[in-house]
Amino acid sequence: MAVPTFVDRVTLHVTAGRGGNGVASVHREKFKPLGGPDGGNGGPGGSVILRVDPSVTTLVDFHHSPHRRAQNGGHGAGAHRNGAHGEDLVLSVPDGTVVSDTRGRVLADLVGPGTEMVVAEGGRGGLGNAALASSKRKAPGFALLGEPGDDLDVTLELKVVADIGLVGFPSAGKSSLIAALSRARPKIADYPFTTLVPNLGVVTAGDTTFTVADVPGLIEGASEGRGLGHDFLRHVERCAALVHVIDTATLEPGRDPLGDLDVIERELASYGGLEERPRLVVLNKVDVPDGRDLADIVREDFDARGLTVLTVSAASHEGLRELSFAMAEIVARARAEKPVAEATRIVLRPRESAGGPEFTVRQTGEGWRVRGTKPERWVRQTDFSNDEAVGFLADRLNRLGVEDRLLELGAEEGDTVLIGEADNAVVFDFRPMVATGAELLGRRGEDSRFEESRPAAVRRRQIDAAMATKEPHETRADVARRLGVDDPDETVVQRADPDWGWTEDDPGSEQPEDEA
Repeated sequence: MAVPTFVDRVTLHVTAGRGGNGVASVHREKFKPLGGPDGGNGGPGGSVILRVDPSVTTLVDFHHSPHRRAQNGGHGAGAHRNGAHGEDLVLSVPDGTVVSDTRGRVLADLVGPGTEMVVAEGGRGGLGNAALASSKRKAPGFALLGEPGDDLDVTLELKVVADIGLVGFPSAGKSSLIAALSRARPKIADYPFTTLVPNLGVVTAGDTTFTVADVPGLIEGASEGRGLGHDFLRHVERCAALVHVIDTATLEPGRDPLGDLDVIERELASYGGLEERPRLVVLNKVDVPDGRDLADIVREDFDARGLTVLTVSAASHEGLRELSFAMAEIVARARAEKPVAEATRIVLRPRESAGGPEFTVRQTGEGWRVRGTKPERWVRQTDFSNDEAVGFLADRLNRLGVEDRLLELGAEEGDTVLIGEADNAVVFDFRPMVATGAELLGRRGEDSRFEESRPAAVRRRQIDAAMATKEPHETRADVARRLGVDDPDETVVQRADPDWGWTEDDPGSEQPEDEA
């Protein structure tokens, strides 16, 4: 199978790096039992960046390797050590690359050396428990997870940045003109569709230097998919002017210069967006006797249409100087009409959603669906194996107003609440009117609002209630024996290895004075 060397349209699958997880850690040092939380934050994941590189002229690298992934961020560690930042993945693209999403919406038009676009943003790193500590939550027993990076498909479409576009039938001499006007050396042969990819040449006329590109294979019906021209019409969108190259020495029956011009103009009109571009008509191959005679005959007809006509020969270089200066005049005029822009390094980033509510609530057949940037991000950051982290999530959602909004819409206790996209949502049972901050009364990693089903939690609450009526000589263990239950706190303290991730300042960790 032939390996393409010029590719101007690819679908790229990009995945940004995942953010590292924060860590829940407590400082431990001899003679300092209350060291406090010292868990570091996770590092952010690397982003996928598209950068315009003038040395790159094709998208062929992405044709061979369409899947690209940035580096993940490192996890946090104790002693306030943050995770490493994931390395960004920079992809070089040609000047004039248009980036679109899967629905065809244009995300960016990358023009100018050094222009960048962050096409996939790296995930945020999770906060460690040191960053989550506050005056009310002095020793959090949880940390936040890192967020996944963006994972999406984008379409890269190359539109050659050229000042002049040469259009015409196959074998009209477009490639020969570029070779004669510049140092470009395209493939030239005497059969149709020799040129399979756009050719680009640099031309200097006086003080003006400009680029010239040809569009290969334009024939009748090209805008509808016939031939090769429909694949390359996009490359003339950026041109300041179009030059019709007409073959005056063709031997193909049924063709004439005026007919060729009409056919190409119909295809350009069908493609759209090129009606206002200046036109030049070049009658090529006048070095052939029959070609010169035909050019003299039809010249008046072109003049009658108000078109500027030049007769040239790419073989003998006749008329090329006049052609180059005519093109340079159009280019200079177009550049003078453009506003002067300061040379800056442009970096495009995904736009944040601006305005509107921070979340939406909608009732579906599956339950109440909550959508919003903050709720979905908080859910992704939550470690659901840690009750204290779940309680922290509940408090954040309540402060945002999610619970109040659900009650306004008629949600009842026990209803199903889904947060996130349909194919990746987290499901909750709605439990309204739960007091916030209750996790501060439990041990690290626990939240009393989620402990009803734990036997140890039930026994602990029974003992706590009975302690209010205990005799002066009774200890907590005596109250537990009187109730006929085991004290979970006593069991934990009496273990040979009591290192369960909590310290002496946690509730239930102190020993009675007469047993110390």
